[in-house]
Amino acid sequence: MSLNPPLANWQGKTIWLLGASTGIGRATAVALHGCGAHVVVSARTQSHLYALAAQCPGILALPLDCCDAQAVKTTASALLEKGPIDAVMYCAGYYKALRATDYNAAEMLKHQQVNYLGALYMLEAVLPHFLSRRSGHISLVSSVAGYGGLPKSLAYGPTKAALINLAETLYLDLQPQGIGVSLVCPGFVQTPLTAQNDFHMPGLLTPEQAAEAILKGWAKGRFEIHFPTHFTRWMKLMRLLPYRLYFALIRRTTGL
Repeated sequence: MSLNPPLANWQGKTIWLLGASTGIGRATAVALHGCGAHVVVSARTQSHLYALAAQCPGILALPLDCCDAQAVKTTASALLEKGPIDAVMYCAGYYKALRATDYNAAEMLKHQQVNYLGALYMLEAVLPHFLSRRSGHISLVSSVAGYGGLPKSLAYGPTKAALINLAETLYLDLQPQGIGVSLVCPGFVQTPLTAQNDFHMPGLLTPEQAAEAILKGWAKGRFEIHFPTHFTRWMKLMRLLPYRLYFALIRRTTGL
């Protein structure tokens, strides 16, 4: 049974993607444009956004810093003056490997600002609109790193875990209001963020493959969209283990 109204027909629908200058966000914007959606993309890197708009005529590029609450609100207001927003996707992300032995509070807070607080600013900007219409869809891009503690993920993992909890709670509150909520939990995808990794990344996907999985999940009305499933299912199963076994298995598989 679908947990959300299926999003299969994007023709003429307006979707706003925050954090769409590279990686999964950019690929999803291109895929949605190909489906006939009115795509609006925002991110800090103007050159990447304008290059995307040039590649796909019709995509509207609105540069902003997702960590700037007022900028997010102002951009949302400008969009709503042109017409309704049917869906939003928060895919802004920041990642630097960090372990507790090299603890850095500033780095921890930067992850929180980009990965989590920006999503809250987006919600503040669009939720009144969705609630007044009793329709709309909110999609948050988390990560399998949010399923459980992992080495080198001291700063990144907690922010993605927060997004998972946020999406679950949003669903409980908003589904009765006619508003869809989806949670995207990718495994490893070829992006500027994962390019930093110095270890083998099992099941590594291209951004285009990730975008295809996301659109399929939306079309089926799924709440959680996770991929590649042969990897993410194992991550889910590992989280069900008692901590003694979970910690031992993580150390064995990562060597850390």
